Amino acid sequence: MTSQAHPVNAFVRPDSYLTLHYRIEIVSGPAAGSAFADTFGDRPATLQLGVGQWAPGMEEALVGREEGSRFSFQLPASQAYGDRNPELLLRVTQAMLDANTEPGTVFQPGDIVEFAAPNGGRYSGVFKERGEGWALFDFNHPLAGADLLIEVSLLGVL
Repeated sequence: MTSQAHPVNAFVRPDSYLTLHYRIEIVSGPAAGSAFADTFGDRPATLQLGVGQWAPGMEEALVGREEGSRFSFQLPASQAYGDRNPELLLRVTQAMLDANTEPGTVFQPGDIVEFAAPNGGRYSGVFKERGEGWALFDFNHPLAGADLLIEVSLLGVL
C-alpha cells in the first residue's frame, strides 16, 4: 500500500502576509447594516499582519486559521477600533482649515478632510458643522464605536 502526499495548508501566524477576500459589516450604531468594506465582488486584498493595517483584535481573530478556510466572526467595538472618544470631536480654526484645503472649498457634513500633523504626518477628520471662524471635525476612526461582523475567505497565507 502506498501513501499519496497531500499538500499541507499553511496556518495564519501573527506576522503572516495574506491574500484574502473580506467583508466588514457594521452591526451597531447609526450605520448598522451597512458594509464598510467588501472585496468579494472584486480582486482579492492583501494584508500584512502585525503592521497596523487592521485593528489588533481583528488580526488576532485570523491567527491560527487555515489557508483555504472561509469563516465569519463578530467583534465588539472595544476589540475592533475602540469606543468613540468625545475628545476627538474638535473645532478647527478657519486659518487651519484654509491651510489644508483649496480656497473656496464648501464642505458638506460627512466630507473627509486631510490635515497636516506637526510631525509631518497626515490625519483625517470628518466634517460635522461650521460656525463663525471654525469648523467641527470628528477625528475618531470611522469604525470607532461600531460592533463589526467580519467575513473572511483566506486564499493564501505566506
